Amino acid sequence: MVLPRLAGPPAGLFKGKPMDEKNSFSEGLAPHHEVLSIGDMARIYGVTLRALRFYEDRGLLQPIREGSVRLYDARARQRLSLILKGKKLGFTLAEIRELISNQADTLADPDLALGEEQIEQQLDLLQRQRDELERAISELQERRRQLGHFPDGPDAAHMG
Repeated sequence: MVLPRLAGPPAGLFKGKPMDEKNSFSEGLAPHHEVLSIGDMARIYGVTLRALRFYEDRGLLQPIREGSVRLYDARARQRLSLILKGKKLGFTLAEIRELISNQADTLADPDLALGEEQIEQQLDLLQRQRDELERAISELQERRRQLGHFPDGPDAAHMG
């Protein structure tokens, strides 16, 4: 899955609700700024509605609320991009929350603010996980090879 580098998807890929100064939910946001419904957000970013609600419950996303309707502006789209990028890089949600909170709330740099130490620690963790996976794969491949000596599995040899 390729994550968008921009704060959100290009215009025209969704049916966003244009905001204007007449909308009660536009307070604090630039006029004519497009917002997405939860369904549009889920579809565009390839996540479930449940995941978006979960991120909201965990304080990672703060959609605009108009009654029971959740609307996502450019900042929310940027935060979701950062969450997904953090997950792709193997960070926990707690780590992602910290990375996002350390970042200025600006649309100028929609990338995770990773320090050299964080990068090194994450690389070490991912390399250890890869090594564990490779060992598990090797063990399972060996067991499969051993089972290959018996056409119907090891129990077939004892039945004849």
